[in-house]
Amino acid sequence: MIMTSTVTAIFLGFFVFKIILIFYLDYRNQVHINLNQFTVPNLFSDTISLDDHQKAARYNLTKIKTGYLFYLINFSMILIWTLGGGLNLIQSTVSLLHLNDLFTGTIFFLVLGLIGLLLQLPENIYSTFVIEARFGFNKTTTKIFVMDILKEILISLIIGIPVIATILYLMIQADSKWWLYAWIFITIVKLFMIFIYPTWIAPLFNKFTPLSSEGLAEKIKNLLQSANFFSKEIMVMDASKRSKHGNAYFTGFGKNKRVVFYDTLLGTLTDNEIIAILAHELGHFKHKHVLKHILTDILFTLIGFYLLGLVYHSPIFYEGHGVNMITPWLGIALFLMVAPIYTFLLTPLLSFISRSHEFEADHFARQYANKSDLISALKKLYRDNAGNLTPDPLYSKFYHSHPPAIERIQNLTE
Repeated sequence: MIMTSTVTAIFLGFFVFKIILIFYLDYRNQVHINLNQFTVPNLFSDTISLDDHQKAARYNLTKIKTGYLFYLINFSMILIWTLGGGLNLIQSTVSLLHLNDLFTGTIFFLVLGLIGLLLQLPENIYSTFVIEARFGFNKTTTKIFVMDILKEILISLIIGIPVIATILYLMIQADSKWWLYAWIFITIVKLFMIFIYPTWIAPLFNKFTPLSSEGLAEKIKNLLQSANFFSKEIMVMDASKRSKHGNAYFTGFGKNKRVVFYDTLLGTLTDNEIIAILAHELGHFKHKHVLKHILTDILFTLIGFYLLGLVYHSPIFYEGHGVNMITPWLGIALFLMVAPIYTFLLTPLLSFISRSHEFEADHFARQYANKSDLISALKKLYRDNAGNLTPDPLYSKFYHSHPPAIERIQNLTE
């Protein structure tokens, strides 16, 4: 029989291993960027100056060095919540209200969420108003920052409370298959959120206006028609009110799909380059990458609920991770905290799959747009976003959802 001390030892073993691996990979990346910051890779020398390249190096090095501190804080908080008795403290405090299980569990998550928000705030403030501002990217005002937080809290309360309450109700009232019912419920919620996000949630944070350039709009419509793709709208998002970073994306599904451009992107790329970027994004849809991502998420959610169902009533699971009571809300909270410790090594597999999707989308873009336009657009995006042209190979294979810049350009030129 597995002892509580054994579970604790396994948890600490995985915990320490994850810390060491994260710091090791970050250090490798830091060294690699340092060594390669004095020369612009040949493939990019026609677009990116040495000053731009070194700015990108400083930007990425700053984020790495700052990341060390926040990693330590976040890892410390996991220990405090679990073995340090933090979850027990919230539980004992909330139980003083003497409410029924459903209300107790809901309030427990409200308190935990509020504390989590406050703990995350310093990192968000430093990243936005120090790092991003230092390198000329930040356009977020204090008012926008505060309003974003308030809106996120409001949305979380409106959507989160009913979701949490429903899952807790299923755990309390349903039979041993509660995890299956909860999975079905949360899957429906996720699909509903994907559907309503473009028209109901995104406009709460940004203004979306129809693309005003008739010439570009006509080229986009021709591209979509040639690829047999339907889009409800072609919109421009006022991303410049928060940041100078640029991007473009498709959102929604079914008849609710729309093309969205950051206004920052339209100001730096030519029409043909924008078409090439859009063709790449279109490739993700035509190869069903979005659908595959949704199905993968649904599958992992199913596995997660199944595993939670297995350990939900196990005293060893709770005691081995520092929790001294068995309740539905403690089970969920503890599982969500410790699961990433045990599943961290899945990261490179998921990164590999994502990178393969990027290559497929690039290949699709070459069929519907000029590859030289896509190459020049990518170079400008790396330049304007201070992208890292020379990541450490091992770090990149472990983390990066997109292929390294050099590898991606080489693949396009073949």
